[in-house]
Amino acid sequence: MYRPKTTLEQWRILQAVVDFGGYAQAADALNKSQSSLNHAVAKLQTMLGVQLLEVIGRKAVLTEAGEVMLRRSRDLTQNVESLELLAHNIHQDWEPEIILAVDLAYPREALYPVLQAFLPESRGSRIKIKDTVLTGTDDAIKKHEADLAIHMSIPKGFLGEPLCHVEFVLVCHPQHELAQLNSVEPTALAQHLQIVIADSSDKPDEKQGWLKSENRWTVSQFDTAIDLLTHNIGFCWLPLYKVKTLLAEKKLQRISVKGSEFKQMTAFLICPTPDDKGPGTSLLEKLILQHRKIDLPSA
Repeated sequence: MYRPKTTLEQWRILQAVVDFGGYAQAADALNKSQSSLNHAVAKLQTMLGVQLLEVIGRKAVLTEAGEVMLRRSRDLTQNVESLELLAHNIHQDWEPEIILAVDLAYPREALYPVLQAFLPESRGSRIKIKDTVLTGTDDAIKKHEADLAIHMSIPKGFLGEPLCHVEFVLVCHPQHELAQLNSVEPTALAQHLQIVIADSSDKPDEKQGWLKSENRWTVSQFDTAIDLLTHNIGFCWLPLYKVKTLLAEKKLQRISVKGSEFKQMTAFLICPTPDDKGPGTSLLEKLILQHRKIDLPSA
């Protein structure tokens, strides 16, 4: 096993000598004798076999190698401080990692202000955002695989706070056969290729959405579905916020279906284990609710 030749204290002393402009100033700031600092830096250079400082006049100046080593040493000491802070937070029951399951239909732009607000208060906790779809989001909630979840429905036995409404529209390429019809019968729709977003569950339960087309292609992301549509391949139900610009630019076109031109779903914030919430999860939950927008702009 590798044993370090140097100590963190030696690197901290070198940083102090540079930051405070010399041995005397660093000694005052660290409440140590100047001779002890001289000895520590000299020993550090000897152990490394590299000259880090050179005295020019009465001032200690970093060598070219010293500049590189000093910069890397700051990363080292910062990492140790972060590690110790993380240990303290764990001792205070602050979670080292918070898992947030987010249904693909929820607009990610709504999360960015939340994460920006959370970062300064995160105490080193990692955020893991887990993209889920339909039953996959159910699984994350029911199996307690997430600390918080944003879902387009509330599973039985759980409670949720509404965050926003998401409108879905049926779209295709302007040159698609379906786009030429003023109103499409559901039976006619079933004769064409449907692009569907894959359920992220290991055991998907395809009970949601219109899935009557026998000819279906499955993709894992909305962006892939949109790429197919813009190449005149199939039709798909997509969130309006994802295709609003493409509709305005006439790169995609809404399909008018008798009995269902659009559908609206509500995104809910759900805490699968509310009695076991840690302080980090509670803070993230609070911030998500503070930044929620019940109504998203529609066309």
